[in-house]
Amino acid sequence: FSITKMKFTSAAFGLVVGTASILSVANGFVARSNAVVRPAFAHSDTQLMAKQTPHGGTLVDLMIKSDDEKTTVAAKATVEIQATSRQLCDLELLMNGGFSPLTGFMDEATYKNVVENMELPDSKLIFGLPVVFDTDSEDLQPGMTALIKDGDRDIAIIEFTDKFSPDKPLECLKCYGTSEIEHPGSLMVATERGKYYMGGKVTGLNLPVRDFVCASPAEVRESLPEDTDVVAFQCRNPIHRAHYELFTRALDAENVGKTGIVLVHPTCGPTQADDIPGDVRYKTYEVLKEETANPRTRWAYLPYSMHMAGPREAIQHMMVRKNYGCTHFIIGRDMAGSKSSVTGEDFYGAYDAQDFARENAPRLGMQTVPSLNLVYTEEKGYVTADEADAEKLSPLKLSGTKFRKMLRGGEDIPEWFAFKSVVDVLRANA
Repeated sequence: FSITKMKFTSAAFGLVVGTASILSVANGFVARSNAVVRPAFAHSDTQLMAKQTPHGGTLVDLMIKSDDEKTTVAAKATVEIQATSRQLCDLELLMNGGFSPLTGFMDEATYKNVVENMELPDSKLIFGLPVVFDTDSEDLQPGMTALIKDGDRDIAIIEFTDKFSPDKPLECLKCYGTSEIEHPGSLMVATERGKYYMGGKVTGLNLPVRDFVCASPAEVRESLPEDTDVVAFQCRNPIHRAHYELFTRALDAENVGKTGIVLVHPTCGPTQADDIPGDVRYKTYEVLKEETANPRTRWAYLPYSMHMAGPREAIQHMMVRKNYGCTHFIIGRDMAGSKSSVTGEDFYGAYDAQDFARENAPRLGMQTVPSLNLVYTEEKGYVTADEADAEKLSPLKLSGTKFRKMLRGGEDIPEWFAFKSVVDVLRANA
């Protein structure tokens, strides 16, 4: 991969070339042109209870309901493939409509258009990141029908329509703003994904079995009140006091209706290597849900594989949450950001994702809610940093590094920083 750093701006989805340096990595790939067939968009009769319409107008549902039909469809497969954990997340969001309006993995034309223009080629709908099926197999070819498995469990059928060699450095440059393998997303594309991508129509047989239930978009929508603003809060780590204050106060934003509710929607799929495991995160969310019992807060879990793609991933998250019925999305500082594994420097500015999401929100039919910069003070508890400065209050600080050290050492964690129930789970699963 040649290394090029880029900056996100609004023009042409905001990519302006900045400084460049070079690093050679083995097995670079060159894009190859092939004849392609694009999957058609699905039609669904799913009852939509939420205020928000799905992306593209129709919530996709690719799941076969009849066991007999599942057996018949699975028998058509000519090859079996064991899916990776990332592929399982993508498959689940394709099958349950989280990636609506997609009905399968992207073909070459769709992939290129999403990478370079951030939109689907026919409908011109905005789409943050490509959804691809990768393989190293030389034998797997267009026209084949594959049975995708998770261990012994049949998950889906893919009818492959094309196979191509992606321009991975360009993909990383456009999607992550850099092709440096110091970026976790670029490293994933370079070292985890196969050298070929394949497009194809997906038919769902069974959802993956997880330690926690991930409600489908249709299920979440049915649980939401009609004609009510729904503010999505995305996280991939345990929720502490500042996070809770942040998403509950988001309901006071000027662009959120008085009856609005928050959907806390953590991702529980693969993420950065040093993040807390998904099953442990799930346990922290469950105890916090029980402890707070807030009637204006709903909880659900998202089988999503993080890319740490900053601004582009903010668009992807908003699009997915739109399909789950959300009207608003909280954008935190340096959302889905990451640091260089070599220098420790941030790849994105603190407000790049906020600015990029706000500029593109009208195309999604969503509204953004910027996250408040909250601090805890001895005098008034949690207030904005500006309020603390103006009133000369005394903020208390506890860094993430110090928190982890106290956690490992069995020290008491101040309750202004973390919920005791969450701390207990983290210690029990250390």
